[in-house]
Amino acid sequence: MTPFIHHHRVTYAECTVGDHVYHSRYLDLLEAARGEFMRAAGMPVLALQEAGFIFPVVEARLRWLRPARYDDLLAVEVTLTRLGGVRLGVRHRLRRGAELLFEADTLHVCTGRDEKPRRLPPHLVTALRPWLTQDAAAES
Repeated sequence: MTPFIHHHRVTYAECTVGDHVYHSRYLDLLEAARGEFMRAAGMPVLALQEAGFIFPVVEARLRWLRPARYDDLLAVEVTLTRLGGVRLGVRHRLRRGAELLFEADTLHVCTGRDEKPRRLPPHLVTALRPWLTQDAAAES
């Protein structure tokens, strides 16, 4: 399984005085990568929202290995670790070239705009299945 890859060039506004990306900005990078991932899968987030589905983050595990810096060209790899019921698990790996800088796992719950849990729509599950990790696919 090949991960989806979103490229991002670090801007000056994302950095601290110490010339590294500020810790909370990594969450913005993950959000941008997930949005482009969904668009590439044919399921733009806006279309899902208009159909009454939202996917709030209910858990995040973040691990910084090395700092990203101003003007770095980053590749954010996106794969899925969970896909079924009302849950969507997303793994993110941020690289500068071959160097792994950051890893994150986020867990999302599918809800309606009323914030009540809803099963993942079958067409979404079908569209996203190619990015489900082998370990996760074996569990489902």
